[in-house]
Amino acid sequence: MEHSLSITVGTSGAEINGQDNRAIQAGVDYLAALGGGTLKILPGQYQLDNAIYLRNNIRIQGSGTETVLIKNPSVQTTLVADADWYEDHVTLVNSDGFEVGYGVCLKAEAPNHNGYNVIKRTLVARQENRFWLDEPLEKNFWTDHQAQIATLFPILTGEHIHNLEICDLVLDGNRSQNQHLDGNYAGCIFLQNCQSIHIKNVETRNYNGDGISWQICHDVTVTNCLSRNNADLGLHPGSGSLRPIIRQNHLEGNRIGLFFCWGVKHSMVEKNRIFNNLQFGVSIGHRDTDNIIRKNRIEGNGEVGVIFRNEPNEERCPHRNLLGDNQIINSGKIGIDIQGETRSIMLLKNQIIETREPAERIGLQIGQKVTELVLEKNTFSGLAVETKDLRA
Repeated sequence: MEHSLSITVGTSGAEINGQDNRAIQAGVDYLAALGGGTLKILPGQYQLDNAIYLRNNIRIQGSGTETVLIKNPSVQTTLVADADWYEDHVTLVNSDGFEVGYGVCLKAEAPNHNGYNVIKRTLVARQENRFWLDEPLEKNFWTDHQAQIATLFPILTGEHIHNLEICDLVLDGNRSQNQHLDGNYAGCIFLQNCQSIHIKNVETRNYNGDGISWQICHDVTVTNCLSRNNADLGLHPGSGSLRPIIRQNHLEGNRIGLFFCWGVKHSMVEKNRIFNNLQFGVSIGHRDTDNIIRKNRIEGNGEVGVIFRNEPNEERCPHRNLLGDNQIINSGKIGIDIQGETRSIMLLKNQIIETREPAERIGLQIGQKVTELVLEKNTFSGLAVETKDLRA
């Protein structure tokens, strides 16, 4: 709206002055209390000791590349006493580097299965090496299960929110000075159970995890963003997410450029540049169906340009996806690899191109159990093997 509520945050000369997460969070909370509005973050570098927790009906607008939110270096220690799921405090072996107000992540081997318990909290009070948390743990963190705590968190995050816009700023995860945190819990941007989200003109870089991760979020639009040099995934549309639009982004130097998690459906992925990611350009798998991936330039990725992942059975495979009008260039050993019992894939008018020195490189590899595959007007250039069909 032309005259909606807005407020500025800056290192000086703004309505709220400060250069850390507290100043930005104050602006978000002020707007949220009045029903929403625009938070304008003025030029400067803002050092974060906790995530910015987003709210309904908020627009976060930076000043382009002159607004940089950077995560401070993390510290890590172990728990000195067991912490049970109902408790609201933890006791640390070494509290150096931990302060009230900091965001933290707890991790421990799960007592009842082979995985890990992982949970994020904020430290809200302290007595020597004992810290109280903003919410109870809800999971067990036991010393004999290697319970650890670290100052790890997303840079921007939201859960159960709607009508959010993030634009025109840089988010830096300070990867070299932070421990790893899985993209199911964090990233430069991490959203869960959200709807109607717009992210545009945002650079997400150097996170020791994902660039942008959204889980069980519907109608997420990511346009004209740069996601680079993140340890894991450039963009991570996550479990059960419906109707994402991913358009005109540049994904470079991540482990995987674009990773479809579980059950991502009815997405539009077009006109992106997916370059020089270490493993795959695009990875699509577990029940990711009815997606359109078109007019992208997918180049120089380490192993495969586009992979349809091998799932345990037909029910879990990525069916009914369209891959069309893409340029897939110099990508590892295989341009497109369709694995498992995948069916009803359409490959239309793709160009699979190899310009490197001669080697045993494959344009399209079709797995033994692939069915109902439609191939029309795809072209191949410079490859040792254009199509390797394992069904024959």
